[in-house]
Formats: sequence, structure tokens, C-alpha cells
Amino acid sequence: MAEKKQVKVEELQRPSVEMLYSDEIARLKEHDKDKPKPLGWAMTPDSVVKFVLGDKKLDIVHKFVGTRRFIERCVVALATNRGLMLIGEPGTAKSYLSEILSAAISGDSTLIVQGSAGTTEDDIKYSWNYALLLSEGATPSAMVEAPLYRGMDEGKLVRFEEITRCPLEIQDTLLSILSDRVMKIPEFDGPDGTLYARSGFNVIATANTRDRGVNEMSAALKRRFNFETVHPIQNLKQERELVQTQMERRLERAGIPVRFSEDATELLVTTFHELRSGKTLGGQAIETLTTVMSTAEAVEVGYASSLHAYYFGKSSVQPDHIVDNIVGAALKENAEDLKKLRLYFNQVVKGRKGKHWQSYYDASRKVLNQS
Repeated sequence: MAEKKQVKVEELQRPSVEMLYSDEIARLKEHDKDKPKPLGWAMTPDSVVKFVLGDKKLDIVHKFVGTRRFIERCVVALATNRGLMLIGEPGTAKSYLSEILSAAISGDSTLIVQGSAGTTEDDIKYSWNYALLLSEGATPSAMVEAPLYRGMDEGKLVRFEEITRCPLEIQDTLLSILSDRVMKIPEFDGPDGTLYARSGFNVIATANTRDRGVNEMSAALKRRFNFETVHPIQNLKQERELVQTQMERRLERAGIPVRFSEDATELLVTTFHELRSGKTLGGQAIETLTTVMSTAEAVEVGYASSLHAYYFGKSSVQPDHIVDNIVGAALKENAEDLKKLRLYFNQVVKGRKGKHWQSYYDASRKVLNQS
């Protein structure tokens, strides 16, 4: 078998958190060297919080917008024998928070079950290499370990994304495992037929509030999780800073020499913030869109606008790039949202002072009339 080529982090489309921040993790581990920590954890709970929220003294960057009390509750939940359930609107960085926590606690955020209507028990626990199964029978070498098996065996956190998208019987696969920390493997005889979870194992699940009714969790499964709600960012300044930082990092990693100015960030983030909250910064009520105008979506629109500018001959992002890409993001679920978007520009943006706001309004007239 040919040796696998070593891939550089900068060549990856989406490196994991532990890859991107390996130097920070190493610093925090060194800082924790002689400090007590939960069994199976790579660092102390206090350092996990620092990894999430940043620490200037240790040169740890801020990765998630949330209160320290909220993050502390999440960290403490993972040190218990109950799982952590993160709920909230789409795009509130639930998955990203689960990734950051897994990278800090286990040093590995890649044990992921992606919930969907097609998720099976094999995707969660284990399956078989059927060629080996036929030739050898049920042996450890014929087993294909799924994320939950690996998490228990290696003592690591397992991320279960969009758990309520799974059928109820698939969700309830977790019941006995979260209760007893044991997985039965009936195909094996003797001691091999029981897998005991090692210290450090736990589950972080996510569910967005728009889909909670798709396959409502059983009361029994709910009791095995601590529930925490991830709220949209309420502070406009914090949201602008986050989007600006994320944009600069993504553009730098992609080698795109395009400037995403503070004025462009103001236009982008204010639009998303107001359409999400249903009111302007001045308190005027406006119609919200069917599509969730999340912070994560704002970053995607900003990045797409930057690529648009770069590949079509502009050195900086212009208002028409932003409007073009907002239309693509906003009109995902309901064509009527285009009327609401036009109304927002005509009633809110048109009256704003500032050259960049006027250019933004002019761009909207050109772009939205062609949509």
C-alpha cells in the first residue's frame, strides 16, 4: 500500500480546530502541567474556558462570543456523566462550539455523527467489513468502528450533530450508553462482547430550534443531557468584530489579497442583525425573513463577496458585491423574502447618512430590480 502523502494545514479547505490552534493547545497543556484535571482530559476546565474565550496573557485568541458563565456550565456538564445538549437557532455556532470544546478536552474534534433521516445505528456504533466478515467471521479486525465506539474506546468526546433529525429509535441508541457507559457487542463472545467507556468519554449533541419538532427527543433521553441554549449575538459591536476577524482569517488562509473594509463590515453585519431581530438599530419594526440571517451566514456572504471582488478585478469589496451575495443567502426558502428585502432597503437603508450607506442603497436598486 502506498504511503499516504502528508498534507499541510494551509492546503486543507477546512482544517479542524486542533490543527488551526495546535500551538495554543500546546501552551495551555504546558500551563496545566502540574494542575489537577478530570480523568481523560487534555487540560483543566479553566484552560478549556480560556481556549474558548481567549486569554491575552497566554496569547490565546477569542473563538466564541458567549458569557463565561455559559461556557463554564458547558464545561462542567462534560465533566459529569451526563451529555451536553446545545440548542439554538441555525447559525448560532453550536457546532463550532462543540468542535472547540472537543479539541480542548480530547485533542480530537473529528469523532462526529451527522444526524439525518438516513442515519443508522451502524453510523453511530459500528459496522462490518463484509469481505472479512465472510472469510473470518465476527472478529475485531472485521469490525468498522463508528464514532461512538471510538469515543468510548479512546476516552474522547463524541459530537452528535442535529440529533433531532434522526428517527427516535436511532436517537435512543444513546440511552443505555449514556446511562451505563457500556456498549454491548452481541457478535463477540466473552470479554470482547462488552465495551466499557474510558475516562474522558462523553457526548455533545446539537439541535436547532427550527427542527426540534422533526423528531422530538424522548423524555428518557432528555434526562441524560444537560441542555444549554446558544443565543444569537445581541451586541452589534461584538458581532462586527467577530465577522471582521473571521473574514480576515479566511482571506489570509485563502491567499486572497482583497480588503474587506470596516465600512463593508458595518453594511453587512447591520443588515443581518436588523433582519434577524426584526427591528432597526433605532427601534423601528421591520419584517424578518423566512431564512435565518445568522452571524455564520454573514461570514459566508462576506467571504463570497471578497471572492467576487478578487476574481472580477476589484481590490476591495464594493456595496454591489454585498447586495449580490445577500440576495443569494436570503432567498433560500421563500420567494416572498425578496419583497421584504426590497422593503428593507427602501425604508431603512435609503434614509441612512454616510456615503457608504448611500452607495449600498444605490447598489440595491440595481441588483434587486434585476432579481
